[in-house]
Amino acid sequence: MSERPEPVSSAPAAELAEIVARRSYGRLVALLAARSGDIAGAEDALADAFAAAMEHWPAGGVPANPEAWLLTAARRRQIDAARRARLRGEKADEVGRHVEALASEQGERHAVPDERLRLMFACAHPSLDATVRAPLILQVILGFDAGAIASAFLVSPVAMSQRLVRAKAKIKQAGIPFRIPEPDELPGRLDAVLEAVYAVYAEGWADPEGAHARERNLSTEGIWLGRLLASLLPGEPEVLGLLALMLHAEARRAARRGQDGDYIPLEQQDTALWDAGLIEEAEALLARAGQVRQIGRYQLEAALQSAHAHRRICATTDWAAIVILYEALVLLTASPVAAINRAVALARLMGPQAGLAALDEVAGDGRIVDYQPYWAARADLLVRAARPEEACNAYLRAIGLESDPAIRHYLQARLADLAA
Repeated sequence: MSERPEPVSSAPAAELAEIVARRSYGRLVALLAARSGDIAGAEDALADAFAAAMEHWPAGGVPANPEAWLLTAARRRQIDAARRARLRGEKADEVGRHVEALASEQGERHAVPDERLRLMFACAHPSLDATVRAPLILQVILGFDAGAIASAFLVSPVAMSQRLVRAKAKIKQAGIPFRIPEPDELPGRLDAVLEAVYAVYAEGWADPEGAHARERNLSTEGIWLGRLLASLLPGEPEVLGLLALMLHAEARRAARRGQDGDYIPLEQQDTALWDAGLIEEAEALLARAGQVRQIGRYQLEAALQSAHAHRRICATTDWAAIVILYEALVLLTASPVAAINRAVALARLMGPQAGLAALDEVAGDGRIVDYQPYWAARADLLVRAARPEEACNAYLRAIGLESDPAIRHYLQARLADLAA
């Protein structure tokens, strides 16, 4: 390694490296991959750089700009890998240009630029299989492993891992450019980018108290990316709809847990704790999106959140409107998750038997066999339908599938009430 800036942190090297990794992984991979066109190589180089940081920082002190230190170290590893490839005779001209491009950027110590959005659109290129675009964005931007991504997209970890490896190889081999698409190119790419941004937000939303290092601040990151997209594409209704959806959800963050950390369902939340400013911003975005008259998934989901938010004003929930919106979402997306939520809303409007009948319609979908919200919803409706034995079994299944301790405790309490 070359000379380092004077150390400015007393944090242990391992701890600081973890912080930088969590905060900067996507930015560094995006920058490295944008220069080389090789996502897998960028990930490998960055992994080596983090390992070097763990070894060198304790002895030499933590550098003043950890990101720049890691970027320089990773670039050197990219150069070394490219030179080895040239010695092996692998595409000598291409590798030579690669080495020159990387070498010309050595020694940078200024703030690391943010290339994430360019990388996201590269990962959403229409030449890649549609099923891998959003998962690929999640891995290269956030560093999620294939298992975590597979769970989010309801496929097996092995299948997801294979798809990701093939997609990275195709980006490199095809020379897919890292750039913001032209307006006429957006329809083929925007959906995957929006899906990935929403998945970023959802991961943070699933950990409301920031208890897990990987998920910490991801909701803020998702909203930041949503705002960036909205600033670049102010006339795209689905971009506005996604940002509205995230802001509506974020507005309820303070009401999701009690003072003792207990989970509080949406219908029982104190609306006085909801953030009025975020709700107003979300409503304005949704209204702007509606003016385009081009309906889409995220606008419908934001409209659903808007319908729930209306309880702040009238103290009741318009379940009829919510059922209609979920029916539209099911027709548009064929999502089993939307179908489950429609069933829950239908039960509120027409009774538990109607809700259970709607749940039965999706019970055969293999994607929801181990989907906790399905079993929790079924348990609740079975209780209301006076079918306690079946409800107990459904609660047990939901409890076994739930990883959030607060939600698991809530479900256990409901089961205990049933047994009492």
